[in-house]
Amino acid sequence: MTALLADDIPVDTSLFTRIADDIYSQGYSVQEYALPEALANALFLQNNAMSEAEFQAAGIGRSTDFQENSFVRRDEICWIDGSSAAGADWLSWTAQLKQFLNRNLMLGLYSFESHFAVYQPGAFYKRHLDAFKGQANRVLSLVTYLNPDWQEADGGHLVIYTSEEDKTGIRVLPKFGTVVVFLSEEFPHEVLPATRTRSSIAGWYRVNGTTGDIIDPPQ
Repeated sequence: MTALLADDIPVDTSLFTRIADDIYSQGYSVQEYALPEALANALFLQNNAMSEAEFQAAGIGRSTDFQENSFVRRDEICWIDGSSAAGADWLSWTAQLKQFLNRNLMLGLYSFESHFAVYQPGAFYKRHLDAFKGQANRVLSLVTYLNPDWQEADGGHLVIYTSEEDKTGIRVLPKFGTVVVFLSEEFPHEVLPATRTRSSIAGWYRVNGTTGDIIDPPQ
């Protein structure tokens, strides 16, 4: 069954079902060539059309704790605010996924944030978690890739580790349109260096952690 977003971009509920089933059974899901083709193409074109000045060096931490650390990560990012047609369709698609997962898994997902990420040849992001255990911030991580004709020899794998003790991990080649979803607190992961420029979108679903006068997620 499919529904339509703006510009006739389909929402494949069978894909959403596979993602939900995987999250329920194993905590992560890898779906090759899953992003709707029209949406993937639009995001690819937008990513390529942006100037270098629109990207900034990625860092670690949030707000006043933010800092650049080239020892940990060397990618460049540009946040998606929905001001472009492609960005708006992306946020609509991810909102549909959020609604589906909340209905079927009762995750309580509240907000979503995401950015384009570009890794120049040799860039990496060392093993890390997207959320600290016990802190209800980022609950579910979502990644999709914008790399046509990507080959095994190009490298740039996402490696998802199933536990703190896992040293091998599950390797995901960043092929065009592949979608990866996993529980943010449960799966350490890293991005390995590539031999060519590697483009992706990384995003996170958060719960509403507002208490008193402290707004979380921040507006």
